[in-house]
Amino acid sequence: MRLSRPDAIELEYVQMMMMWLLFLEQPRRIAQLGLGSAALTKFCYQRFPQARIAAAELNPNVIAICEAMFGLPPNDARLDVRQMDANDFVHDPANHGTLDVLQVDLYDEEARGPVLDTPEFYQACCDCLTDDGIMTANVFGEYDNYDRNLRHMELAFDAVVWLPEVHDANIVVIAFKRAPVIDFSVLYERAAAIRKAYNLPAKKWVDGLKEWMRDHQ
Repeated sequence: MRLSRPDAIELEYVQMMMMWLLFLEQPRRIAQLGLGSAALTKFCYQRFPQARIAAAELNPNVIAICEAMFGLPPNDARLDVRQMDANDFVHDPANHGTLDVLQVDLYDEEARGPVLDTPEFYQACCDCLTDDGIMTANVFGEYDNYDRNLRHMELAFDAVVWLPEVHDANIVVIAFKRAPVIDFSVLYERAAAIRKAYNLPAKKWVDGLKEWMRDHQ
């Protein structure tokens, strides 16, 4: 994050976590599991004034640092940053069927791989989504992590696609509760609009989706 531009997303893999924008233009409720530097939470809070934004972060020090140094605004009627376990968040029946977007970027201090990666966890993530809801997730670490996470996501979601690896072995996955109809001409038009409105490299996302579909037909 650049302190001079605290609401912008700088890292490529974090930008990729926003690729749900290709399919959802006006989300009503967005949740983030794992706060990190709060880049995604701040971006969504600032760019989607019609949406309610929630975040679950287990470590209270992370929340405190984001508030003190990284420009995370205080909770209000639209923003709800909670100090809690992400697993508890997705298993809470009050959250089921409520989210248009769920962004998952969970790791421990050593960043060896996602902290939560069981079939039960990803099923609970899917349960939190509306019928056309979308999850994006960062999968990283050893190759076994990729295989295990993707396999478990595929058990829960109707469609699971991953983009080519970016820096530091991060792979971003987009998972759909209900598989969309893909029209690449429409997606490229949408990508151009996203670039103009949000300054995000959305054409790369469409290129990645196209490459994935060519390789997995």
